[in-house]
Amino acid sequence: RFLGNVLAHPDFVAGRVTTRWVEAEIATLAAAPEEEAEVTEESAPAAVRSAGGAIDARDPLASLNYFRSGEGTRASAGPVEISGPPGTVPAGAPLQGTVTEITVAEGDTVREGQQLFVMSALKMEHLVNAEVGGVVRQITAAVGDTVYEGHPLAFIEEMDVGGAIAEEEKEIDLEYIRPDLQALFDRREFLWDDNRPEAVERRHSRNRLTVRENIELLIDEGTWQEYAPLAIARQRRKRSIEELRRKTPADGLVCGIGSINGEFFDEQRARAMFISYDDTVFAGTQGGNGHDKTDRMVDLANELSLPLIFHAEGAGGRSGDSDGPDGRGYGGYVRTWEKMAHLSGKVLMIGVCAGWCYAGNAAILGVTDVIIATEDALIAMGGPATIEGGGMGAFLPEEVGPIEDTAKAGTVDIVVKDQREAVLTSKKLLSYFQGSIDRWEAHDQRELRHIIPENRLRSFNVRKIIELLADKDSVLELRQEFGIGMVTAFIRIEGHPFGLTANNNEYIGGAIDSDGSDKVARFWQMCDAWNIPIITLVDTPGMMVGPEVEKSGLVRHCSRLFVTGANVESARFSVILRKGYALGSMSVLFGSARAPIFTVSWPTSEHGGMNREAGVRLSNREALEAIEDVEERAAEYERLLARAMEHGSALNVGSTFEVDDVIDPAETRRWITQGLKSVPNPEPIRRGRRAFLDTW
Repeated sequence: RFLGNVLAHPDFVAGRVTTRWVEAEIATLAAAPEEEAEVTEESAPAAVRSAGGAIDARDPLASLNYFRSGEGTRASAGPVEISGPPGTVPAGAPLQGTVTEITVAEGDTVREGQQLFVMSALKMEHLVNAEVGGVVRQITAAVGDTVYEGHPLAFIEEMDVGGAIAEEEKEIDLEYIRPDLQALFDRREFLWDDNRPEAVERRHSRNRLTVRENIELLIDEGTWQEYAPLAIARQRRKRSIEELRRKTPADGLVCGIGSINGEFFDEQRARAMFISYDDTVFAGTQGGNGHDKTDRMVDLANELSLPLIFHAEGAGGRSGDSDGPDGRGYGGYVRTWEKMAHLSGKVLMIGVCAGWCYAGNAAILGVTDVIIATEDALIAMGGPATIEGGGMGAFLPEEVGPIEDTAKAGTVDIVVKDQREAVLTSKKLLSYFQGSIDRWEAHDQRELRHIIPENRLRSFNVRKIIELLADKDSVLELRQEFGIGMVTAFIRIEGHPFGLTANNNEYIGGAIDSDGSDKVARFWQMCDAWNIPIITLVDTPGMMVGPEVEKSGLVRHCSRLFVTGANVESARFSVILRKGYALGSMSVLFGSARAPIFTVSWPTSEHGGMNREAGVRLSNREALEAIEDVEERAAEYERLLARAMEHGSALNVGSTFEVDDVIDPAETRRWITQGLKSVPNPEPIRRGRRAFLDTW
């Protein structure tokens, strides 16, 4: 009280004090104030109105007991008005909460900015500081009181007690790692190859890369953003947390988003998603958290229209996960395949496989749009254990789904030597869907004039034409060992991406069979989904004929070309190289020579409703039968055949306007690039426009 009287005395406030001032004013300074502040019911600390009911915070069951038998406070809810001593200002509660600490006492001198109380609200502590300097005359709350926002926790008589307390600026040690951050760094160590030498050695011993090495090779430096790396296998009932962290990093499935081919494309075009099973974690099997991670990423890919590269190596569903309800069956509630199927035709999916890929992993691979596999890949819907367990016999792993079977069957689109080549090939494949590039180099187009033999019956290598027509090193062929009567490939011309199909005259003369029809129709669907322009190089005697081919369902299969081709929205360009006969040529002209933006012929081309030899024999049978001498009959046949060939020659067909022009082979690139300039939207689109793609 004495100190308060000193501080409040007018002489002290005005600075009119001497060394004898205390002695002269001792009576005044020691006297009690004439008027003590009236302590009313509202201002007494005991009358503090709690926010909610009053409970003993020390008792963990106090709140539960209050919920059962306590008295409600709704009628008296809200703060009460409390009047402090005269000449004081309140220090109000900044929010509704509980007082957990009081750092001053009545009579204390406090400066502006000095801490008075600590309050807790929603598990967060909040400091209550003095807004004015002076003397604390009254404290109205105690530790443990829960008060409403605005409740006056204390009253301060304002006076000059020194300058405000500035918030102390602490010097930060940028090298200091807090314990919680260090714990995160320690957990991440389980993810890196440097800390998993045995697992890395197993991969390298089989000439395969680790997932982290694949990411480094695939993703542009500094752009990788990983999702859920701290996930572990759902086996807490049978293994310790420490063991799971050590043995099951990321639950065997690494996923994230990054940039690919950023040296060619802008940031948006370069963004892509990567998901990979990790063979070093339970043989790449599909765990519960792994499925959840896949579903999360697939949802994001759908939402953001991000192309997805999926490394699917693994042994199928995992049987060892122990967490979760007992009694579950085959996992029919899992939505991974449903969600991936929804991406079909809208979000590009590239599947990659090195090593074994069985059951669920193979089903994921099969949903993707293009499959790249290494020479040692084993791809099957059931592995050796499943086959033997089903009573179907015991087989070695290398006997089930080897690449020599799956490539010929059409399962695999691109066969590569090893995993490194697989990653680089996936980057090249993705680039066609990302768009045009500025850097390109062309071959001397005059070479195209010399590929097709002058002998119309002599076969030639159509892939040589494709290589010369395309920019250097820009050809990527798909399904080379399946449907070998047709060639399907992505190429670039002056940097622009195209899908190209061509008849292969070195197999059944370029005739169209069931496998070739399926191969081309699906390729057209894929190009059309992402607006990639299509070039067809036509050289076919027609549909394949004969009893055996009809057993394959040719009538239905070849008709896929008519239905698919007529409904393609991408720009279409057609070049007839040599044979353009009958329904076969019409089918690879998208149904008609009028369907493409242009249909041009090389001078080597020949045209007709069927092959000329059969046509001459059938249409002139009676006339030939009338000639008894075989030599004379043969001579007449050759004369009629020569006339028919002239009638179906490129120049004659050009004169009747069945094609848009007959061109010098060296002009082919110019026709294509000029044609593309007339297309309103020639670039690939980020989100596909088809309902789905046929997986076959």
